[in-house]
Amino acid sequence: MEVAPHARIAAISHYSRDPGSSSIDPALARRFRATAGTAEEVVTLRPDLVIFGRFEPAASRKAYARAGIRTLAVDTPATLSEVRAQVMTIAEAIGEPARGRALVARIDAAAAAALPPPGTAPVPALLWHAGGLVSGAGTLDDSLMRHAGFRNAAADYGLAFTGYLPLDQVVSAPPKVMLVPPASRGSDDESRMRTMRERAFARIGKAVEADFPEHLSWCAGPVVIPALRRLAEIRKEIG
Repeated sequence: MEVAPHARIAAISHYSRDPGSSSIDPALARRFRATAGTAEEVVTLRPDLVIFGRFEPAASRKAYARAGIRTLAVDTPATLSEVRAQVMTIAEAIGEPARGRALVARIDAAAAAALPPPGTAPVPALLWHAGGLVSGAGTLDDSLMRHAGFRNAAADYGLAFTGYLPLDQVVSAPPKVMLVPPASRGSDDESRMRTMRERAFARIGKAVEADFPEHLSWCAGPVVIPALRRLAEIRKEIG
């Protein structure tokens, strides 16, 4: 939404209107029409361009083609370089390259500010999501963590990409930092899981828990900026 002028946005996904799955401010998201993602809804709106992810059904893609609607398929970036490239791809597709360059410049500034001092040893950390999921290698979370001076400890427990990590495995050999959703957010299950983590690590006196809002992991555009800022804050707090 920082690349496209709001007046040009015909609709957003219903996921973008859901605070539980979107990085967009709920008040802002409510300003836009939302679709359930069906091709029929989208075609009715007659947009100039439809942007979708790699899992868009083939039937929907064919429907857009039959309707003569231009489309742009984007993947999930896994690195800062891929984030920059995707921002510019979208900006150029909608005829707003200057806005794209402005956003990339802001991302670059946040990335530069998040770099730890030269020679600083990476801090072992795990980034937890609701349900006991942990971000592993090959993800944007992993890339941002490493950029901000952390070492993603997921591989220490045999975890590749994002997956479920039993707490007992971590308790036996915890990392220095646990990045977790804030206590005030999340489901009852997440609250119980956080309580279990706190009790387990209180007994052994290891691992620092730091709040990392889950919505900072849900997208790969402007939200990269606050994600990098938060990681940098945590890195400075722990020394």
